[in-house]
Amino acid sequence: MTIRTLATPLVLALALSGCMSLAPRYERPAAPVAERFPELAKAGGTTLPTATGEAPASLAWQRFFPDARLRQLIELSLANNRDLRVAVLNIEQARAQYRITRADRAPTVSAIVSGNRQTTGEDQPVSSIYQAGFGVSSFELDLFGRVRNLSEAALAQFLATEEARKTAQISLIASVANTYLTLLADEELLAITEQTLKTREESDRLTRLRFENGVVSRLEVQQSVSLVETARATYAQLQRQRAQDENLLTLLVGQPLPATLAPGTTLASTELPDLPAGMPSDLLAARPDIRAAEQQLVAANASIGAARANYFPRISLTGSVGSASTELSGLFKSGSYGWNFAPQAVLPLFDLGRIRAGVDSARAGRDIAVARYEQSIQTAFREVADALAGQSTFSEQLRAQRAVALAEQDRFNLSDLRYKSGAASYLDLLDAQRSLFQAQQLAVQANLQRLQNQVTLYRVLGGGWSEPAAPAQAAR
Repeated sequence: MTIRTLATPLVLALALSGCMSLAPRYERPAAPVAERFPELAKAGGTTLPTATGEAPASLAWQRFFPDARLRQLIELSLANNRDLRVAVLNIEQARAQYRITRADRAPTVSAIVSGNRQTTGEDQPVSSIYQAGFGVSSFELDLFGRVRNLSEAALAQFLATEEARKTAQISLIASVANTYLTLLADEELLAITEQTLKTREESDRLTRLRFENGVVSRLEVQQSVSLVETARATYAQLQRQRAQDENLLTLLVGQPLPATLAPGTTLASTELPDLPAGMPSDLLAARPDIRAAEQQLVAANASIGAARANYFPRISLTGSVGSASTELSGLFKSGSYGWNFAPQAVLPLFDLGRIRAGVDSARAGRDIAVARYEQSIQTAFREVADALAGQSTFSEQLRAQRAVALAEQDRFNLSDLRYKSGAASYLDLLDAQRSLFQAQQLAVQANLQRLQNQVTLYRVLGGGWSEPAAPAQAAR
């Protein structure tokens, strides 16, 4: 009966705990952006011409990137990248913190064993008391939802951390892909520069022979030497750039690049699917950084309720049940059982405005979270709009630049024939060589920008993340 006597108020306390919340009702702020992206508004539709109608957020990166070597590098980075590993560990830390806060909503029952021997004076006998049982210490009766709101805030922080990990994974995949495409461009530029250097060296050799035979002047020899050395300088620069890009890729992958990789493709043969942009409102569900900002807003909103609850009495319960005896051997004998129950209520009367300042601070934190949430939407809108602008222009730029390179190739061939036949000056040939080299480089760079823009569009539309089982359900 004594155990039932102690359990009754504890059960009643659990039933009353958290029955009221002082947090403001949460409402998602309106998105502070236009209804359509600028490029789509100009086109008068909701999507640009696309090769796939599948939403980028649901398009797995394994299907978006056709290059087998790139897919292998992405898999290695997901397993070894240290930034992503830190993001995963942050989730574990946030989950543990949420469980700690959630545990405060239930009483903690502890086993208690104690012994005490004392005397009240020099000639007085020694008295002994031994106790054993179970106790509940300072369990807060959450009538006004303070503990509950703290738990909701911790849950929202945990969910925000999970979304931050998704953002980190999306960014990592895009960074690996962009760096890999840059490496492919480096290889094409090196090949072009190497071929140009060979052509200029051969031209320089012929020019020197013509100089020795008195056909050309020393001025033309020096112009030829300048072109050769310029090509060599460019080749050394590209070698350095390729080594640095490879070092960056190694850092992103998180380990030395494997000696044996799956067969890859060249930059010229690489194609990535076009993507439907959808509407700006779709970003709210597709972008994990926006969802993370909203969870931070939910946490700040719950913190207001926890701060408001400090205006009201804080009721805590302490109790124990067990046995007590003056002799250790009689600790568990019949008739030695007892219990105590000690509720306590604390109501602040004068705190020099501490509680009010806490509520004001929580409200300011909520307003900051609203501003950051809106800013995340505006940033996402701008990123998508920029990528859409690139999607509608980079293809045309590449087509035009490749046409320029073909025209410059024909011009160089004709200038070379005219120079050898004496119908054109050496200056015309040098100008044609410089223009061809520049046009070929610009064509490779335009193709790189086009492909990297597609990767960026995939990233800013929320692509690169495959949704697993909802972590919130597991945490609850």
